[in-house]
Amino acid sequence: MSAILSIEGVTVALPPGADRPHALDAVTLELRAGEILCVVGESGSGKSMTASAVMRLLPPRVGITAGRILFEGKDLATATEVEMRAIRGAGIAMIFQEPMTALNPLRPVGDQIGEMFSIHTDLSADQIRARTLALLEEVRIPDPKLAMRAYPHELSGGQRQRAMIAMALALSPRVLIADEPTTALDVTTQAQILSLIRDLQRRLGTGVLFITHDFGVVAEIADRVAVMQHGVVVEQGEAAAVLNAPQHPYTKALIAAVPPLAAPPPRPFSDEAILKLEGVSKTYRTGGFLGRNKRVTRAVRDVSLALPRGGTLGIVGESGSGKSTLARCIMRLIKPDAGAIRLDGTDLATQSPSQHRASAKRMQMVFQDPYASLNPRRRVGELVAQGPIIHGTPRNTALARAKELFALVGLDPAATDRYPHEFSGGQRQRIGIARALALEPEVLVADEPVSALDVSVQAQVLRLLAELRERLGLSIVLITHDLRVAVQVCDLVAVMKEGEVVESGPIGRVFEAPEHPYTRSLLAAVPGRGFQAAR
Repeated sequence: MSAILSIEGVTVALPPGADRPHALDAVTLELRAGEILCVVGESGSGKSMTASAVMRLLPPRVGITAGRILFEGKDLATATEVEMRAIRGAGIAMIFQEPMTALNPLRPVGDQIGEMFSIHTDLSADQIRARTLALLEEVRIPDPKLAMRAYPHELSGGQRQRAMIAMALALSPRVLIADEPTTALDVTTQAQILSLIRDLQRRLGTGVLFITHDFGVVAEIADRVAVMQHGVVVEQGEAAAVLNAPQHPYTKALIAAVPPLAAPPPRPFSDEAILKLEGVSKTYRTGGFLGRNKRVTRAVRDVSLALPRGGTLGIVGESGSGKSTLARCIMRLIKPDAGAIRLDGTDLATQSPSQHRASAKRMQMVFQDPYASLNPRRRVGELVAQGPIIHGTPRNTALARAKELFALVGLDPAATDRYPHEFSGGQRQRIGIARALALEPEVLVADEPVSALDVSVQAQVLRLLAELRERLGLSIVLITHDLRVAVQVCDLVAVMKEGEVVESGPIGRVFEAPEHPYTRSLLAAVPGRGFQAAR
């Protein structure tokens, strides 16, 4: 079958001072009609830059210096901007990783999808509305008429991603580029989006260039696979061949880093609970004029759990299940409406301000997005030292301790003088962990600490958490939507749905013999589960 998109020896140069001369180095790929080609690799491997080169959406001072990109006989590498505007959307469409940043927050979703028709076709306003509604129905978005009038922030992450897919498919493009479209989604929504893309690709005969760092996703959806490292394609072939008999050491390392779903042998830990949650509830009331028609969301409902001293409790569930709200209740970032949270028997809600400062040292949090939680205007050493300084440690002592903590989490102590933007995502997460450890806590609450990281970096951070638990005697609450992450480090797990804990217990028992239908559905939805089980 002939290729509908051919990338032939494409080189993309980076500006002077970058960490390497080329973002892409003689990249050659081809995409055939009706197939899904997965381009896989870690951050910085050139995956997204390949997509940007095809769409001619490269950053300033970055350009194609060699090679051709052929689409329907036209070389996109030399096409004018006017020619590219005609091709984007109509011939080649793109689904972006984060729909919240790709969608205009000030316009209803239906208007943004309809704009594709108003720019590229002569359809009437009524015809555009009808086509937009049909597209939203096709991508199986709940209540498509309501979704047409909704603004992006009023939709869930999975619904926004479906709206982006509807927009990308509006003009029936021959090529669809999907750049990490499921990275931040929970397993059931991820499974739905993957199934949707596969179904639409089969029915419409679209060629899909699917960019991902997750080999579980690759196993679920790919016809062929190309593996990239440092801007170079190091291996490519049929999906079954690459997954089951990888040839390149880098491919082997990536596949080896995919966490298996099987629980490791149980680890001994104390029967004594350092943290207890007793009947914790939290309800949000939003909207409404003069108190009328308020929206009531019972985010956490009567949750009772215990964290053993020196153990790790995983809290898993889909987006909106109440996991992060529960974590914020534990850390007293929000106040629960009912129930008790006891640290070594003391209810945190009844503490005086001085008692609260003391307990705050004993419990620290690692946030999901280390870049958003680190002040970009301050050096990272100062950020790590800030907590001890506030609690009375002399500045020089705190900064010296920051260097020690950098070494502890596997970073160069000399890097404490740098700023957050000078680090990779995995390094920033290590800085977040170092900052949380600076006050020598006994309990660490980690809220989705690896959800945005590549599988190899994910594995490094999870190993680090396990090592710190053993070395420092930490007790950890791990919030995650990724069951493969939970099974690596957790001793116990609690499964949340719509604010309630529907099942809990030792992680091996819960994952190997789940009792609740919701737990079984979560496990069944893990992408590439059969591939992982066979490893």
